[in-house]
Amino acid sequence: MRYLFFLLPAALLLAQSKNPGDLAPGKFLITTSPAPDPIFAESVILLIRYGADGAFGLMINRPSGIPIARALHELRGAGGHNEPVFFGGPVQLDAVFALSRAPAKPEGATEVFGRLYLLAAKPALEKSLAHARSSDVRMYLGYCGWSPHQLENEVTRGGWYILTGDEALVFDGDPETLWRRLIRKAESQLARARITAPAAR
Repeated sequence: MRYLFFLLPAALLLAQSKNPGDLAPGKFLITTSPAPDPIFAESVILLIRYGADGAFGLMINRPSGIPIARALHELRGAGGHNEPVFFGGPVQLDAVFALSRAPAKPEGATEVFGRLYLLAAKPALEKSLAHARSSDVRMYLGYCGWSPHQLENEVTRGGWYILTGDEALVFDGDPETLWRRLIRKAESQLARARITAPAAR
């Protein structure tokens, strides 16, 4: 699995940024190394909502090791899912969310980008568990949230890389190594940009 970083899409890597102006729904936030806040160390966050009232996202690389069937047993349809529930972030850990990949917008879902949708209402979560393939749905407990201007300030201080969202990485088969693969590429690209940048006159 250590060789998977060679397979990251070139378009994603070319979109690497540290400019707060590039923040938008559907972008990935990658903590820089070392992380300014240990809670977010080595995290990859999908930014789902972003605007004047703040930002909301889900960590996509923190599987809990607890099967969905056990962690979310109160939801209909959860019993057949042995894949782990993910730690979505430090805020409101009793809140349940799902990211679902579907050819059409599921009822009660919010579009993130492309074929990727956020589910939060109980009926939508249960329907997704009952009908979606395990490879097309991931469940999360908690979320990441920022008050107005907080995220922009963190990016300005160098706390995050911003990458264009990629549906395949949300459902990556080795999420625990995802940060290491992305940060290696982001920092390598940044170093190359510094080397090739024309000298100031």
